Amino acid sequence: MTAVLENTHTPSVRAESSRTVPLSRLTVVELRKLADTRAGLWLLIVIGLATVGTSAIMLGWSPDAEQTFEGFFSFGLLPSAVLLPVLGILSMTAEWSQRTALTTFTLVPARERVIVAKLAAGVIIAVASTVATLVLAAAANLLGAALGADGGWDIAGSLIWQGLAVQIIFVLMGLGFGALLLNSPLAIVGFFALPMVWTILGSTIKALGTAAEWLDINTTTTAMSEAGMTGGEWARVGVSAAVWVLVPLVIGVWRVLRREVS
Repeated sequence: MTAVLENTHTPSVRAESSRTVPLSRLTVVELRKLADTRAGLWLLIVIGLATVGTSAIMLGWSPDAEQTFEGFFSFGLLPSAVLLPVLGILSMTAEWSQRTALTTFTLVPARERVIVAKLAAGVIIAVASTVATLVLAAAANLLGAALGADGGWDIAGSLIWQGLAVQIIFVLMGLGFGALLLNSPLAIVGFFALPMVWTILGSTIKALGTAAEWLDINTTTTAMSEAGMTGGEWARVGVSAAVWVLVPLVIGVWRVLRREVS
C-alpha cells in the first residue's frame, strides 16, 4: 500500500515588513514626549504661568495708554521666547540623556524621520504658544478696558506673524543646540551664554560692530517686534538665523545620524 502524501501548500509566513510609521503619528508622539518628563511638564506650566503673569503685570503697573491688545500680545510673547527653546533642547537630548535612543531608533530605524518629527513638534508648540498668547492678550485687553484702560484693538498683522516667526526661530535654535551637543545642561548653557557673549563683544569691541549687526541674533530679532521691517532688517535676520539656527541644526543632525546607539 502506497501512502500518498498530499502536496499541501503551507502559506508562506511573511516576514513582517516594518511598515513605515506615518510622520503625523511620530509628530504626535514627540508632542506627547514634551510633557512626559517632569522637567518638560513643569517647563510648560512655568511658561503658562509666566505668560499669564505678563498680563497681570501690565494690568497692575503699566500706564493705561499701554494697555492695548498689541501691548499685551507683544509683552506676553517674552516668556515663551525665552523658555520654549529649552523645551526644544530637552526634546532633542532626551533620547540620549534618558537612554531611550535604543528603543526609539529600533522602532523607527530611519533616524531622519524622528528628527523631522521633533522639528515639526517644536514648530507646532511655537504656533500653539503664539495662539494661546493671542487669546490671553484679548482677555487681558477686555479686562483692562473694563477697568478704564485704553483697551485698543488695533494691531498690525505683520506683528502677529513676526512674533510667531521669532518663536519658531528660537525653538529651532534650541533644537539645533540640543542636536549639536546632545547634553541637556551643556546645550542649555551654550544656548543662553554664547549669543549673550557675542552681544557683549559686539557692543564693546568696535572692530566687531559691523559683524555684530549681522550675526547677533538677539539684536537682529529685536527688529521683528516692530511693524514695517525693511529689506535690510530681514536680511540681517536671515544671516543671523543661518549662523545660530541652520549651522547647529545641520551639524547636529549629521551627528545624530552617525552616533552609535548603546
